[in-house]
Parts: sequence; C-alpha cells; structure tokens
Amino acid sequence: MQRRTLIHTALASLAAGLPALPALAQGQWPTAKPITYLVPFPAGGTTDVLARLISQKLGPVLGTSVVIDNKGGAGGSVGSEIAARAAPDGFTLLGGTISSHAINVSLYPKIGYDPLKSFAPVTLIGTNPVVLVVNQASPYKTLKDLLEASRSKPGGLSSASAGTGTSQHLALELLAYKSGVKFTHIPYKGSGPAIQDVIGGQVDMMFDTTVVAGPHIQSGKLRALAVTSARRLASMPEVPTIAESGIPGLADFEVVSWQAIFVPAGTPAPIVDRLHTEIRKILAQPEMQEKMKGFGMEPADLSTAQIAAFQKAEVEKWAQVIKAANIKAE
Repeated sequence: MQRRTLIHTALASLAAGLPALPALAQGQWPTAKPITYLVPFPAGGTTDVLARLISQKLGPVLGTSVVIDNKGGAGGSVGSEIAARAAPDGFTLLGGTISSHAINVSLYPKIGYDPLKSFAPVTLIGTNPVVLVVNQASPYKTLKDLLEASRSKPGGLSSASAGTGTSQHLALELLAYKSGVKFTHIPYKGSGPAIQDVIGGQVDMMFDTTVVAGPHIQSGKLRALAVTSARRLASMPEVPTIAESGIPGLADFEVVSWQAIFVPAGTPAPIVDRLHTEIRKILAQPEMQEKMKGFGMEPADLSTAQIAAFQKAEVEKWAQVIKAANIKAE
C-alpha cells in the first residue's frame, strides 16, 4: 500500500541514485517501441523504486527501453485506470498493490476499472508483513492483554494508522471484526507522525509494516505483540503471529501488504508468460533479493494462476471487512 511513511525518504534517495534507463538501438519486444511501466503513486515510494530496479534489468533482457510513468492519486486508482484502458499489447506494465488491486474497489464509491477483470497478473513481487506494536512502557505484554483491556474500556483502546483505508487501518478493523473487540481508530497523514505518537504514549497501539516499526522495535522504543503474517518472521522469530494466539476467531488471521505487476486484460498469453519468466529471473538475483529484504519485503514466487487466486481472495476479504466496519474513503 502506498503511503507517506518513514520509508519514503530512504526510498526517494535510492530512486534519485538510479541511472536513467537507456534506449537500445534495436528493439525486440516485439518492435523498437518502448515499454511504459505505470506507477500509480508518486515517485520515491516503494512501488516506484521497485519499478525502477526491475526496469533497469528488464529493458536489456527484452531488447528495448522501459519508461517509468508516475500517475498518482486516489490510493493508486488514477494510474490503474489509465493502465486498464491501455492497449493489451505488452507495452504497458502496471505496479499494483493491495490498495489499488484489492482495497480500493470496496473503499471508493466508484473507480474506473475492475481490479480482477481489467488486468492480467504477471508477477507478485513480494509482501510487507505488518506488526502490532505498543509503547515500550505499555502495560500490555501480549495480544490477550491488549484485547482484554480494549474490551473493558468504553470505545476501546486507541489505535493509530497512516490514514483511513490503509493496511494499518484495515488490519485493525479485521482484528475488531474477528475478535468482537472495539477500538478507537485515529487516522494520521502518514505512518511517521502516527508511530511517533505511539512511541510518545499519546496513542495506545498501532499496526504498521516491519519497514517502519522494525527500527523502533530494535531500539526498544516499541514492543511488538504480534505479527499479522501466517508464519513468524525470520527477522522477529520471538514475536508470535496473531493466528497462533489461541484466541477464538483469530486462527485464520492474516494481513500482508503486497506489491505486484499487472498488464491490461487481453494481453496475449505468450507475452504475459515471457514477462513472468523474465521478471522472476530478475527478482531471483541475489542483489535484488537483498534490496527487497532491505525494504522489509518478503520475496514471493507464485504462478500467474496463483496470483489471480490470491488477489481474488484479497478483494473478497477486504470487501467484507470494509462493509462490516462501514469504512468510507477520506
């Protein structure tokens, strides 16, 4: 999910250091026409930086140039609509996320594309695990402690997020929906100020990505109570998952933010297959694996059919949560 978080400064610096993509003299994909890689978010964020890293290696492999085109707005909906209307000829790629391709269709009253029908999945780049944190001086040591405290407090404990409809917010709503416990959601304009108020004790808790929360957990400013992934994280092996808490209703709890690549629906299967194969090779390179892990991402390796099934499940899950919580776009 693309948001203004603490990671943006580091990512923007990395993006600025990436060299321009050269155009090759003779194109081979299947003509000399360059590929447009649409990023439906501003430059400098995770989706943008991943696009630039992948494009640098993809262009030479396909024998053409890849041009990044940032079209931000409405949580990724603006750029995604542009991509949905592009010719399905292999010359348009789209960087899609949990927001643009799973959440927005239920969050916004109207978007100009269907996240499932308007696109064909190419690659699931990776996922960003989310962790539930409290202030280091908080009396809550476990998820059970936190839920019991929230249940006994009028309105529930306060929980910060990077904004309404973000993965942080929806992780909270999913926890409330499945556990039957109420919380008071406090949206901020980005993870930076939100997590600072959790550190400062102004807010009780917060869900955030490991990219943002990780350094504060390591420094001792925050305490991690649980991760929202299906399995414990290699970077935080001592932190249990929400699913293994033993609390009724949470056995199947899972929330991950994710990054993927799509093409317009109707793009010929041989083109989709070639892109899938080449991008998988790029992502498997050790340097790319290290860079992704540096972003706090868990690499993924799914077939296009598996990506489609994963995305469909995500759309259905978040539609249910958004409806149950009556969440409206800001």
